[in-house]
Amino acid sequence: MERDSSSDEEEDRQNLIPQNDDVKHHLPSPRRSAFHIDDLHSTVRRRFALLHFNKRYLLAVLLPLLILVLYFSTDIHSLFPSHLRFDRMRESELRALYLLRQQQLGLFTLWNTSQLRTDNNSFAPSTALLDDVKSAVLKQISLNKQIQQVLLSPHRPANGSVSESEADFQDPSFGAGYGFNRCRKVDQKLNERRTIEWKPKSNKYLFAICVSGQMSNHLICLEKHMFFAALLNRVLVIPSSKVDYQYSKVLDIEHVNKCLGRKVVVSFEEFSEARKNHMHIDRVICYFSQPQPCYADDDHIKKLKSLGISMGKPEPAWVEDIKKPTKRTVQDVQSKFGSDDDVIAIGDVFYADVEQDWVMQPGGPIAHKCKTLIEPSRLIMLTAQRFIQTFLGKNFISLHFRRHGFLKFCNVKTPSCFFPIPQAADCIIRIVEKANTPVIYLSTDAAESETSLLQSLVVLNGKAVPLVKRPPRNSAEKWDALLYRHGLEDDSQVEAMLDKTICAMSSVFIGAPGSTFTEDILRLRKDWRSASMCDQYLCQGEEPNFIADNE
Repeated sequence: MERDSSSDEEEDRQNLIPQNDDVKHHLPSPRRSAFHIDDLHSTVRRRFALLHFNKRYLLAVLLPLLILVLYFSTDIHSLFPSHLRFDRMRESELRALYLLRQQQLGLFTLWNTSQLRTDNNSFAPSTALLDDVKSAVLKQISLNKQIQQVLLSPHRPANGSVSESEADFQDPSFGAGYGFNRCRKVDQKLNERRTIEWKPKSNKYLFAICVSGQMSNHLICLEKHMFFAALLNRVLVIPSSKVDYQYSKVLDIEHVNKCLGRKVVVSFEEFSEARKNHMHIDRVICYFSQPQPCYADDDHIKKLKSLGISMGKPEPAWVEDIKKPTKRTVQDVQSKFGSDDDVIAIGDVFYADVEQDWVMQPGGPIAHKCKTLIEPSRLIMLTAQRFIQTFLGKNFISLHFRRHGFLKFCNVKTPSCFFPIPQAADCIIRIVEKANTPVIYLSTDAAESETSLLQSLVVLNGKAVPLVKRPPRNSAEKWDALLYRHGLEDDSQVEAMLDKTICAMSSVFIGAPGSTFTEDILRLRKDWRSASMCDQYLCQGEEPNFIADNE
């Protein structure tokens, strides 16, 4: 039950004045004035006590507010004698900067010394190790500089200019090797290149036959045919699209003639026009005798005859099996395949092993004024450049991630070349860290389930490294407009060559071991001088951490 203020006062009065009725009744009336005076004094004292209590309560509330106002409006450091502590902190920071400075100078000295020794050192085996050491030193120099900047940041003027103390910590000069890059371009030593002249007789032809594998195999076969044609002083006839790939879609055949400044290759149509009604292969001298002469089956011979080509019976030049090719020399080829006949054929030479060191040189074994003889058409080159400008930029890794049909192919080899995706991701991350690239171009036939898992695992320093694939055709994107305008969109061979071209233009390339697609990319990179010190096969030097049993 609530009580009002009058009842509280009545209670206080009862506590101060005795309430004996008998006494009150016997008191004489003159004493009532004295009673009222005492009652007034009591009331005053009581209200004074209440006011004193309210002041203390008010002070308790206002004092914290006053302290907060003072804290935010006053430089607290000026009120207390703590300048000594801040001086010691500043002294410690400057001492740390001094020590970092000494470390940096020592690292620069080590760097410049190692660079000088590299320039004067002709011992190749130590190059990779020295590159690793130099890379580690460079990282420490960079880290050192970051620490210095953090320590200097509180001492910078508000206008961002360089303070007097910071001026003492500017970088010393790097030596000439500051441009060091672990993934720098390979020195191809072009001045040591060994070549031969290709000066064919205009009426002598070598008819190319390539039947092994897919497009990449056929391009390697054509390249070797060019070498044979140069050795035998013959014009090379490019196969018809009715029995082989339509090379004109992916290659510029006339580019080869321009590079040599003379007519060294002709299309089948040109050959047919030149020979009129006499398209006869005078001699078929087979380079391979096993598993069948010229490594050309009956079906391919029937296709050739359907074009109006006649030929004699194939004759093996020697006993040669594609599974165990013998190393041959220039003299071997010239002595066995030299002939006065107008038109000869030697069959598929994809597996031929003739002067491999010579053939594998940058630019190939034939003297010419271009970087390479067999390269993508101009349309494909421009499309690749536009794709790179749109999606990748200058600094990117390309990865040929062969999966379809590769499991069985690799597992019959020792060691296997088919890696579990987590292991492959670890290998890729190491190269990304070494190359310091922000993005990867992915050329693959893998299923989405595999590429999605790979993307989720390719993470460096907590950040995913994007795996970029060519997107489906989109009219809003113009990077592939050239192919579309020339009717080359959705052509599988054009798309494959476009993939090769993009990979060949990358900063670093990771290839699929055992794949001729990868080998042709490596050839282009070598010929275009884009090969990197970091180019390698996926998980090179490792074996899969799990291998399934064979059937």
